[in-house]
Amino acid sequence: MILTDTHSHIYSEEFSQDQDQMMQRAFDAGVQRIFVPAIDSNYAEAMFAIEKKYPENVFLMMGLHPTYVKENFEEELAFVESELNRRKYFAVGEIGIDLFWDKTFLKQQQEAFQRQIQLAKKHKLPINIHCRDAFDEVFEVLESEKAHDLFGIFHCFTGNFQQAQQAISYGMKLGIGGVATFKNGKIDQFLSEIPIKNIVLETDSPYLAPIPHRGKRNESSYVKLVAEKLALIYNLPIEKIAAITTENSKEIFGV
Repeated sequence: MILTDTHSHIYSEEFSQDQDQMMQRAFDAGVQRIFVPAIDSNYAEAMFAIEKKYPENVFLMMGLHPTYVKENFEEELAFVESELNRRKYFAVGEIGIDLFWDKTFLKQQQEAFQRQIQLAKKHKLPINIHCRDAFDEVFEVLESEKAHDLFGIFHCFTGNFQQAQQAISYGMKLGIGGVATFKNGKIDQFLSEIPIKNIVLETDSPYLAPIPHRGKRNESSYVKLVAEKLALIYNLPIEKIAAITTENSKEIFGV
């Protein structure tokens, strides 16, 4: 059984003491493919280091995370662009809009999101969307960029059924993680109505650990717990969930 974690910050400082052990736990759980989103230029070296250590298992994205869009966002976007020109990445991400923490840079977040979508199209890459308290704003940008070459993953999807359908209409698959296991997560109530061809698995580690680890550090091995939850929701064997969602991730990332 091969599982794919489509979104994991395995280079995070939270793993500085036990990164290798964390990776081994992932492999032991059947997680062979881990896709790693970027945050900003400060994290690039840590990303390159873990890719070098695990070249068969780690696949990097490049992008500017919306909560890191600040006064210097032009400089950061220039870094993203130069990196996409320099070497192979598997997606532009994570990109999007986040109004949970701070609305100060909303205009800049919108601009950075749109410009990075355009970079993804230029490089024929998928996007990986971060959306928090900003569905309307994210959909507005996606509507303006809607095209056959717009595709990717709506990471950590926590919206309602209508928002799920809208995200899918823009060429997105839904990234489902630990929230699906929460009692108040709500997405488990309608997920079975979404065809599983539109679903990929993720952890967003070290954040959003699934039950029974909620509130603790998340890690890629826990994607198996998400797969177990989806097996219940879709009434399918976990092996089938693993195979379908891995195939879905290959459709998006091309590997």
